[in-house]
Amino acid sequence: MQRWWSILFVVLICCGDSKETRVQRFLIQGNDQVRKGNYEEAIGFFRAAVELDSCFADAWNNLGSVYYRQQNYPHALESYDRAISCAPDYIDALFNRAITYYELKQYYSALRDLDRVAQTFPDTMALHFARGLVYTQMRDYDHALQSFRKALRKDSDNAEIIVNIGTIQYYKKEFDSARHYMAEAITIDSTEANAYNTLALLDAEQGNYDAAMEHINKALSLERNAAYFLNNRGYIHLLKGDLDKALEDIDESIMRDPYNAWAYRNKGLYHLKRGEYDDAVRLLTRAVAREALVEKAYYYLGEAYQLSGDKAKACDAYRQAVKLGEMEEGELRRRCR
Repeated sequence: MQRWWSILFVVLICCGDSKETRVQRFLIQGNDQVRKGNYEEAIGFFRAAVELDSCFADAWNNLGSVYYRQQNYPHALESYDRAISCAPDYIDALFNRAITYYELKQYYSALRDLDRVAQTFPDTMALHFARGLVYTQMRDYDHALQSFRKALRKDSDNAEIIVNIGTIQYYKKEFDSARHYMAEAITIDSTEANAYNTLALLDAEQGNYDAAMEHINKALSLERNAAYFLNNRGYIHLLKGDLDKALEDIDESIMRDPYNAWAYRNKGLYHLKRGEYDDAVRLLTRAVAREALVEKAYYYLGEAYQLSGDKAKACDAYRQAVKLGEMEEGELRRRCR
């Protein structure tokens, strides 16, 4: 699911004594380097600012935002923490820290910061959208839908919000509704790649593999470097039985984004289909270790253990699959008597 938000940078120009003037100059120079895409230079200026004033919250916030853009989320979090410790009601830093918690999969912490933002700005599109994304990762789909719909009321022509609503419907297995939202999003913005990606997943779920391939290729034509789309194409190849093509796409996806747990799930499924159960267990275990909520990862892990002859571990994995709604309780009882 595509993310939507803006990391907030601050530009301040004011008068003061010599130290204050230098601090502000470093802030302005850092922001200028950010606009030019020179992130290391920007970090140098922001750090120079906080060396002069260790509680200069704006510089800490902007430093965190640079680290965030570099996907260095632990350092981003540390910088936002410093900004908020200096200015506890700093809304921009609270919002930025919330989305950093989201990236770090610390979802309850993200919601706590968003609740603090809501105390000052209770009804903004960005707030509702961010909450929707967090709830989605928590698989709290009802609250996710509520949040996205609130966001949509603030921006009714936003195709990205509509795609996220439709994606939730896909997760809830409400496929007709999901297709409706994807069609609406494409009507608003025919270049919304995530709509085609979700249509591909819908097609694959319903066994329409040729249509799925057409839609995922459309998504990739719009965002050629999207590792997530490439991984999904690999998954469709798996479902079609084209294992060599699947492996090529999945490996390329992992090379582009080595942190995507879904890609490790798919590579585990590839080895499962080839009867290479030890490799399947290794990769599926890696997938759930990275992200516990990867769809059907525990189910496939149970299959790999079962086929390798380790019934006890298979049943442990199946129990997790039942908790996540990926397997029926009756099937668990049948397999794990």
